Formats: sequence, C-alpha cells, structure tokens
Amino acid sequence: MTGMNRNQGIIATGGSQVVGNAVASGDHAKAEVRDSGLTQSREDRQRTPEEIRELLARLIDELGRSELPDRADLIEGAQDAREELASAAPRVGKLKLIARALVDAVPGVTALASIAATIEEAIRRL
Repeated sequence: MTGMNRNQGIIATGGSQVVGNAVASGDHAKAEVRDSGLTQSREDRQRTPEEIRELLARLIDELGRSELPDRADLIEGAQDAREELASAAPRVGKLKLIARALVDAVPGVTALASIAATIEEAIRRL
C-alpha cells in the first residue's frame, strides 16, 4: 500500500532537548516542565524512604492505567520496592536493581519514565 502513514516516534532535527515530560525539537530548542513535582537537580536534598514510597505509589497508579503488557510484573516490582523501603534496614542494592528494571521497562512512556527516573535517582542517594 502506498500513502500509508507510519508513526516513527519523535524525530528531532536541528537539535533537541528533553526535560521530564517535555520534548522540544528544532534550532535552539528548549523544553521546560513546570510544577511537575518530579524534577530534582543533583543539588537538591535527599528524599526520605517515605517520599520514595509515595513516588512508587504514583508509579503503581500510572502503571495500572497504562496499556503496558508487563504492567502486572512492574506493579509487583514497585510494590516489592515499597515494602523494602518500609523495612527497618532497607537493602539499597535490591532497591537499585528494582529501580533500574523499572526505568528500563518504561522508556517509551514519558510519564512513567519521568517518575521511574526520579525514583531511581532518589534510591541512588539513599
């Protein structure tokens, strides 16, 4: 069939910038996210385990609404991370593995990727 349109995703020419959920493409492109509550620079304070558990709860909610085929397994992993963070001595190595798996599983879903990346960064700082 000729004339059929295909979705090739985002194709950036002339420079691009991605910040959180925002994507800008073109010469001198600038992406900006306001009031997302998720962006955190390296200079920001360390998040508490409870704050990370809240981020995981948000991710679980988003995963539940998503159409990802592996969402049940991802939700289970996020719930495991929440339980680990609630323990008296959370195993940071286990948390890092779960966080990396979550980030790797959702790269094409911007909202999920943003939350997962924030969780991974917060766990890295524990």
